[in-house]
Parts: sequence; structure tokens; C-alpha cells
Amino acid sequence: MISFEVLTLFPDIFRSFLAESLLAKAAKKGLISVNLVNVRDFTFDRHRTADDRPYGGGPGMVLKAEPVALALESILSGEAPRPLIAHLTPSGRTLDQALVRSLAQEPRIALICGRYEGLDQRVIDRFVDLELSVGDYVLNGGEVPAMAVIEAVARLIPGFLGHPESSRDESHGYGLLEGPLYTRPRVWRGEAVPDILLSGNHAQIAAFRLAESVAKTRRVRPGLLENPGLVDDVARALGEAPQGGKIKAQCPPGPGQGGEARVTPCPRKK
Repeated sequence: MISFEVLTLFPDIFRSFLAESLLAKAAKKGLISVNLVNVRDFTFDRHRTADDRPYGGGPGMVLKAEPVALALESILSGEAPRPLIAHLTPSGRTLDQALVRSLAQEPRIALICGRYEGLDQRVIDRFVDLELSVGDYVLNGGEVPAMAVIEAVARLIPGFLGHPESSRDESHGYGLLEGPLYTRPRVWRGEAVPDILLSGNHAQIAAFRLAESVAKTRRVRPGLLENPGLVDDVARALGEAPQGGKIKAQCPPGPGQGGEARVTPCPRKK
């Protein structure tokens, strides 16, 4: 059996999805279980606020760190094995069948459904093992991608499909990935927002964000940088044209980028 823990602001979106067809039958047979965790239950104001404005300015809102962290800690506090924690985001590793096969080996998976402009980076750094995308497009939130993950993984569980051979025989803009996001509080659990985002210097903030964006793209989706004019065009648009068209950023190698049938996509956070 695989257990899914789904952290979301909108749990009702999942109810009809889980109550129909093969997923409902799988739950009745004990092949899967899905626990819906409402992130708003871990807020403390009367409006149940789970988002705030981004540091450094910009449009939209960012999911706050504390409600999501408390929701995660609520599922980590029991005796069950620690789940693989995945964050659904357009800037994550693209879900493919090789990764689905890997996820199907996990006994427990927690899925954080992103919303708004994204999730405070400090929660990602502290808890998240894997950032997952279902494609190079943007949805209103991570709920639909989470459904895609649940269904894709569940189909590989023995007994889910009528015929074991069914899953075996099946087939399988412009820009950079978004860098880290931060919102209030300025210091969260001893971790501070980068000073540059508080400087008020819009040119330096833009350069910082561009460097972080390039670093994440190189680490997570290097193929997006194969367009020879891409980096030059982005730098020129911001008025930052480094010599030779190179944008310098620290780019540590990304974990779990192999195509093996059984891979732990990312090392677990402690």
C-alpha cells in the first residue's frame, strides 16, 4: 500500500476525484490511502491567512512558511515512516514515467500543493525532498498536478489495474525557472531572508533574482539553457550584460537526475 498525504488550501477539490473510478476501488481494496491536510487549519488569525506579499516586491502573493511547516510537522509526528516530501511547482523536475516508477516504490508520499506565486523558499530548504512539475505551463495551483501524481503512481501498484500488463505496455514561454521566494517574517526559525531583497535597490534585486534563476535552471532543467541566445537576451532585457554573455552563479549539481528504474529522487531532509 502507498499512503499519500496531500497538503492543500482546497481539500474539497480532491473529494470527487478520489471517490470515483479506479482510485475509489483501490482505496476500498487497501492499495492506497489519501489523507487530505488543510493548510488553513494551521493558521492562527480569524481570516485563516496562509499567504503574504513577497519580499523584494513584485506581483502576487507567497505561501507563508509557518502554516505549511506546521501542517508538515503534523504528519511527521507519528510513528509512520517519514514520507518523501514533494512540492508541486512549475519550477520543479519534470514528472516522467521513470520518475513515476521510482515514486511507486515509496511507501508514503507527501504532496505540497503550491498556490499563488509560490511557497516560501525556507520551507522548501528545510523539508522538501523533491520539487515536481507536470510540464512547462502554469496552473492555478498544485492540486491538479497532485492528482496527476497520485493517479500515475497508483496505476503502478500491483492489483490497481485489471491486467498487470496494462501499465507495462503503455507509452509514456521561453524563459528560465523561477528562483527562491521569501515572505514575512524576515527571520523564520533562525533563517533570514537574503539581505539584497530588503535593500530597496531594484537593479541589484533584479540581478540577484536573475543569477538565482539561472543557477536553478542549470541545476534542475539545464536543457532550457541550450538556446544560445537565451542568457544574453535575458541579461540584456535587465540591463545586465556580463562580458561574454555569461551570468555567474553558484550551481551545485542537482540530486537524483538519473533515469534509473529505481531511484530515490532526492535525499531526505533530516
